[in-house]
Amino acid sequence: MTAPLWDPHQYLRHADHRTRPFHDLLARVGPLPRPTPRIADLGCGAGNATALLAAGRPEARVTGYDNSPRMLEQARTHAGPRLDFAEADVATWVPEETYDLIVSNALLQWVPGHTGLFPRWLDALVPGGVLAFQVPGNFDAPSHTLLRELADSPRWRGTLGGLLRHGDAVETPDDYLARLTGHGCESDVWETTYLHLLRGEDPVLDWVKGTALRPVLTALADDPEARDAFVLEYRDLLRDAYPAGPHGTVLPFRRVFAVARVTA
Repeated sequence: MTAPLWDPHQYLRHADHRTRPFHDLLARVGPLPRPTPRIADLGCGAGNATALLAAGRPEARVTGYDNSPRMLEQARTHAGPRLDFAEADVATWVPEETYDLIVSNALLQWVPGHTGLFPRWLDALVPGGVLAFQVPGNFDAPSHTLLRELADSPRWRGTLGGLLRHGDAVETPDDYLARLTGHGCESDVWETTYLHLLRGEDPVLDWVKGTALRPVLTALADDPEARDAFVLEYRDLLRDAYPAGPHGTVLPFRRVFAVARVTA
């Protein structure tokens, strides 16, 4: 399957809502072992969240990693003396130094078998170091189930069938807790459902254009007529599933968080 083509400007249209879980994740990390911590942000995307991380820990040296050249171009606008960015695929990334914190924000759902990467990352942490991540847990929400059903409908199955991620893209909180404690970590795992109040015309469609819809937009990029037809069908389904209210459109969004500290 071709990797999705990312659009940093579309992604950043909902930056405030998208970065809130990252703030909540970082708030649970706590102190890091070394006075000058080394931090890796896996799947840094447009770099705006990485910049927030670096600002919150000005003593740290931070590198954001991503495999999208377009995202990295945007991310590098945030670079500074102690913040840089590098191209890497998280599925094959091998740490070449030790870290105090390896963090990942809404990336691992794109990486099949990502729990198998935990030992490699945990081995790269100094004693007392932390692996922290959050992933969306909303694959059974209408935004995703309707998208999969439409892609697998008779009209679209030949082009899009099997393209999209399913509910097993992420583990349950219990599974993450068991895996991380099984690796000898002191682990804190939880879930939160945010109620994002979105405004504007078809705001849920606008949201997924930055994330879940990217594989479809990529697959149909060479056929604009088909792309637009699919988006219109999906838009109508979303309008029914997420009706506008008097103050905007509510998008419930469940996320799963984990903070695992390597015991000294």
